[in-house]
Amino acid sequence: MSDKILKIKELGFHWETKDPFMFCAFHQDQFPKGEANLGPSKEALKGRFLGNDFQKKDGWRMYHGQEVPGFPYHPHAGFETITLVEKGYADHSDSMGAKGRFGQGDAQWMTAGKGVLHSEMFPLVHQDKENPLLLFQIWLNLPKRSKKVEPHYKMLWHEDIPIVEEQDENGKAIKVKVIAGSYKSEKALEPTPDSLAAEDKNDIQVWRITLEAGAEFTLPAGDAESNRVLFFYGGEELKTEGFQIPVGHSLDLDASQELKITNGNKKAELLLLQGKPINEPVVQQGPFVANTREEMNGIIGEYQRTHFGGWPWPKAEFTHGDSGRFALFADGKLVEK
Repeated sequence: MSDKILKIKELGFHWETKDPFMFCAFHQDQFPKGEANLGPSKEALKGRFLGNDFQKKDGWRMYHGQEVPGFPYHPHAGFETITLVEKGYADHSDSMGAKGRFGQGDAQWMTAGKGVLHSEMFPLVHQDKENPLLLFQIWLNLPKRSKKVEPHYKMLWHEDIPIVEEQDENGKAIKVKVIAGSYKSEKALEPTPDSLAAEDKNDIQVWRITLEAGAEFTLPAGDAESNRVLFFYGGEELKTEGFQIPVGHSLDLDASQELKITNGNKKAELLLLQGKPINEPVVQQGPFVANTREEMNGIIGEYQRTHFGGWPWPKAEFTHGDSGRFALFADGKLVEK
């Protein structure tokens, strides 16, 4: 490759990341008009393997949903999820008694810690037009010392997330949305209290970068100890370090060096993930993450005994009706947007 670009990889369904991240799920669905139950019509559901529909028939998937697309209640333990919904909506519910609807640029930060049940459904809120969805879910590992913390969920509303808008030397627009970390003078909102990102020394950076056609952008030099991966998921082509990189690829980068990028003839969309590695053993089994097999057996046993507090909601794929964006937290606090 080069001294700045360590590897270039084609993007799959789940994007490969580097320690301390585990992977990034990318969901881009052109959902149809919704029905009164916030799901597709019965006609649109024909020919799908409901409960495990990942084929993207007609440009969208039902995932594990039977009536509404999404992921009915399931467990997590030992890591964090950062869920960014740029288009469409997600309906969250969990075993702590919290719930909410977020989207249109909002992000949710959830530290699963010692264990939580939650669901993420994608309600088709519009009955008169299509319901496109663009969603990232980033799995961020927790160090051994934090794997048993109390679960916690927090909303980062899009009105509050810092965005740096600038222009290159030719007046081409550049936009950097700072979900974690900092860019230039803008610092991200605070994450959950026990998050790996709560300590600046861990250098957790999550940025959404948008480049106008033809724009030139220089990714600044960062911490030499950090892992840095840049995901190019929207656009046509980027040029950097003598490479012509088509859309649908990721770049593993040397975080200590700046990187100049020239965009092609279409608007480009990128995601940056960066952080210092935890450098601990990882044992993953589905939605559980531990450091040893013995600890994994303990998590599985705990889930089998307690179901992490059980499911307090009336349905596995619980949705929130015709509400707007809101969050009801486990302590009873309600925020409506």
